[in-house]
Amino acid sequence: MTRILVVEDNTDLAFGLQKTLETEGYEVDIAYDGRTGLTQAQESDPDLILLDLMLPELDGYALLREARRTGLKMPVLILTARAEEADKVLGLDWGADDYVTKPFGTLELLARVRALLRRLPVDENGTTSMPTVEQFGDVEIHSASHTVLRNGSAVSLTPKEYDLLLALIERRGAVATRNELLKEVWKYEADVMTRTVDMHVAELRRKLERDPARPKHILTVRKVGYRLHA
Repeated sequence: MTRILVVEDNTDLAFGLQKTLETEGYEVDIAYDGRTGLTQAQESDPDLILLDLMLPELDGYALLREARRTGLKMPVLILTARAEEADKVLGLDWGADDYVTKPFGTLELLARVRALLRRLPVDENGTTSMPTVEQFGDVEIHSASHTVLRNGSAVSLTPKEYDLLLALIERRGAVATRNELLKEVWKYEADVMTRTVDMHVAELRRKLERDPARPKHILTVRKVGYRLHA
């Protein structure tokens, strides 16, 4: 059964989230402060974390940063009452996968939960299963462990670099525009900061291409975006 960890200090909201998610068939654990949430995440390795930003003991930003630093790779959905774009972007840049702004509707929340969980391969019993290894050139991507290997050696990618790589892989050679990548990987809603994509692509090439100046796999489609050539 898919396990979700809710880290939320508002007891009424946490209880409501637990009942809503359990009705959908998920197993739900709750932590009411950031430090407890981090410990539970490290010990139970949930499939998804719903994370409030304003928490006692350890705030959501610090929890997220420490979780990613220690190698936790599960998707994280931020629950935030903050409407400022900078707060959302900061959370995403530190490794969150998506966010909803309080107050949010149940249908919106469940849709975002399902979207994040679709990244996880599951068997007929609803439990995580081992996926087929993706490969191009001398690079292998093991999505179950979020591990990337080049010539058999592990390559360290940031969460955003990894998500960008997956976005390119999932298109199976089709072109991804910069706007599409901004929306899919960074959740930006407008044509802004396109250099963000270019800079991350440059880093992927540096880490994964034999000759980053003459890439054979992560290719530029002039005036459009990028595509992955296997």
